[in-house]
Amino acid sequence: MNFFTDIKEIKNNFFKKENIYFLLLISIIFFLDRISKFQIINNLNESTYYINNYINLDLIWNTGIGFGFLSFTSNFIYNTVTAIIALIIVFLFGYSFKSNKSEKLFLSIIIGGALGNFYDRIIYKAVPDFIDLHYNSFHWFTFNIADIFITIGLVLMLLAGSQKKNKNE
Repeated sequence: MNFFTDIKEIKNNFFKKENIYFLLLISIIFFLDRISKFQIINNLNESTYYINNYINLDLIWNTGIGFGFLSFTSNFIYNTVTAIIALIIVFLFGYSFKSNKSEKLFLSIIIGGALGNFYDRIIYKAVPDFIDLHYNSFHWFTFNIADIFITIGLVLMLLAGSQKKNKNE
C-alpha cells in the first residue's frame, strides 16, 4: 500500500457506523475540555481558587507540551512543536481508522484531548492549565481536562499492549 491508497481507505471508512461513534467521542471530549477552559479563563481571573488540601484551581498559560515540558519563548520553536503536534494528531486520526475497536477507543480519547490542547495552541498561543494537585508544599504539574484524557488514553493503550504481549508469550 502507498500513501494515496491509505488516504482512499480512510476516506471510504470515515462514515462507517463504528467510526461515527468514535468521532462523537472525540467531539465530546473536545467540548468538555473547551467548556472547562472557557469557565476557568472567564471566571478565575488568574488567582488561585482553593478547593481542599489537595486541589487548587490556578490558571497558568503553558507554552510547552504536556505538563509544561519544552516551554520556550522562541516563536520558531513554539511553531515547530505545534506543527509536529498537528502531524501527530493527523497520523493518530488516520491510524485509528485502521485499528480495532479497543485501539479506536483509546486513540479517540487521546485525539479528543490532543485537539483541545491544539486548539488552544492555535487560538491563544498557549494552553491554559488550571488543575493544581498538591500535598503540603509538593505540587504536581498543573494540568487541564485535555491532559487527563490524553493520559487516560495512553495508559489504557499501554495496559492493553502489555496484556496483548503477555498473551503472546
